[in-house]
Amino acid sequence: MKSTLLSLAIALGLPTIGSAQTGEDATVLEQVTVTATRTQVALQDSLVPVQVISREEIDRSQASSLTDLLAGRAGIGFSNQGGPGKNTTLNIRGTESDKVLVLLDGVRIGSASAGLAAFQDLPVAQIERIEIVRGPRSSLYGSEAIGGVIQIFTRTGGQGLTTHAQAGFGSHDLRNHSAGFSYRGARGWLSANAGYQQTDGINACRGTAGNAEAPFGAGCYVDQPDRDGYRNTSIGVRGGINVTDTLSLEGNFLNADSRNQYDGSAFGGNEADNLQRVAGGTLRWTPSDAFTLTVQAGRAEDQSDNDYADADAGTRSYVSTFDTRRDTASAQADYSFAPGQIVTLGGDWQDDQVTSNTPFDVDSRDNTGVFAEYQGRLGAHSLQASVRNDDNEQFGSHATGSLGYGFGFGNGFRFTASAGTGFKAPTFNDLYYPGGFGNPDLKPEKSKSLNLGLAQYGQGWNWTFNAYETRIEDLIGYDTAFNLVNVDKARIRGAELTGFMTLHGLVINAQISHTDPRNDSDGSINHDNWLARRARDTARLDLDYAIGDFRLGLTGNGYGHRYDDAANTARLAGYGTLDVRLEYALSGDWTLQAKAANVFDKDYQTIQWYNQPGREYTVSIRWQARRQ
Repeated sequence: MKSTLLSLAIALGLPTIGSAQTGEDATVLEQVTVTATRTQVALQDSLVPVQVISREEIDRSQASSLTDLLAGRAGIGFSNQGGPGKNTTLNIRGTESDKVLVLLDGVRIGSASAGLAAFQDLPVAQIERIEIVRGPRSSLYGSEAIGGVIQIFTRTGGQGLTTHAQAGFGSHDLRNHSAGFSYRGARGWLSANAGYQQTDGINACRGTAGNAEAPFGAGCYVDQPDRDGYRNTSIGVRGGINVTDTLSLEGNFLNADSRNQYDGSAFGGNEADNLQRVAGGTLRWTPSDAFTLTVQAGRAEDQSDNDYADADAGTRSYVSTFDTRRDTASAQADYSFAPGQIVTLGGDWQDDQVTSNTPFDVDSRDNTGVFAEYQGRLGAHSLQASVRNDDNEQFGSHATGSLGYGFGFGNGFRFTASAGTGFKAPTFNDLYYPGGFGNPDLKPEKSKSLNLGLAQYGQGWNWTFNAYETRIEDLIGYDTAFNLVNVDKARIRGAELTGFMTLHGLVINAQISHTDPRNDSDGSINHDNWLARRARDTARLDLDYAIGDFRLGLTGNGYGHRYDDAANTARLAGYGTLDVRLEYALSGDWTLQAKAANVFDKDYQTIQWYNQPGREYTVSIRWQARRQ
């Protein structure tokens, strides 16, 4: 299946000029992005690789989680600890999850202690749009943006009043419901949405005890052959008002409250109450077409309370708390001094706080960053340059920069080249986790990256090809005594091919990636080994065809093999999955949807000894009404 998917993705990713025709989907020519430059740019004009996922595509995919929605897309890989709601890490272009910056409505999110964003707890029902930037953006955002940036925008709605509701049911007693409304008038708009998801789950882990095949300490260390359920309740509100013709104010709030069951011991806990709460506000002043001043402030909370739950006795015993808070503020001025010429000056402030029953020697720090950017376009030539300096309370000043160039040369062809540096400050866990697991002498990790791209854009179709190299120094790893130190280096090379077209009612999205993530540490016993938990080859193919009131869709994902350890002794086999979707418009407002996921019931793992769901079915009814 893997070979078939890769071959098919290549074949469909390169449409013949003039062979495609416009379909019902908005083309890339009509899409814009703000994440790559912190200003609004047409997608085809971006000098770094960017992908946009719209609400229409989210609905069409019938994805029940953010992992389902992002899996297999260009440059993206996932590792999951046992199904829905379980700890999930994401890598972009072979970099670790803590080297991917995640924003929600412009607010930086993620755990300050672990350095990870809880992808498994961000509900798809609340999402309007996602922008994925591949490659370093530290010169605009500071720490963490080495592999890329993912920005999630919550729901807004269109003109007039729109109401929607959805009720879904599926395998493992899945219940997936959501409802909301949006209203946009002459001077303001408001959107409010609520979601609920619950599943009995699967047995997350095949641990050591009772499993003769597993070596001691493998997986979750224990054998608990039970279902590990998950529940998520969310509410999101977003709105804005044009105070005057030149002044606007916008606010956003998301609260996602979850309970997750997982396999573990009495010492580590096996049930967790998690909370993701994000709030922000933006003030934008545009006195003229040439100048915009944007001021933004936000708070992101990541809270986790872990318990040991005894199902037989019906009791729960408190084990640990890890609560973190990130307060951020920024000011940004954009000035267009001539047509196609923009200068941006800005500053960011961030304060991280950790509250835990696990004592940290230091539990707070702040960071102030200032940046400048130039974007210019002259005929067929485009240029982007940015520089930033971050003053971190613990690590002092750290400078980063980027440079991009683009050239359009007829028939929709475009060549791009970009280079950038990045850095990643160590997390509180890296520095201060007690018991000798942290090292307060760690330094920030540093990176250098280069990207070369070629693309062609037409009406209703496009393809892009990008090749890149990233080198990371002072990579945090373990020495021979299992102490955290800045001794490792990494060299990651890769290429990505994406394609989109609409052809006689058939919508085709294809993407294929090859990544070569290597340990580049001189003298290390793991020198030239693959970095752990990265598949070198991935591919995703989405096909959707509408005929009358019916829509049929297929999603195929293919992944090459990976290693679960730095020594490359624990090999996880490659795999492929196929999802089939069916949609029927009962009326103008009502739609019936059904999906069969992993229809061939493929047995696979993304982390050794952690199970993944087999064949699953879901069915849902969706209602959406619009009044002007």
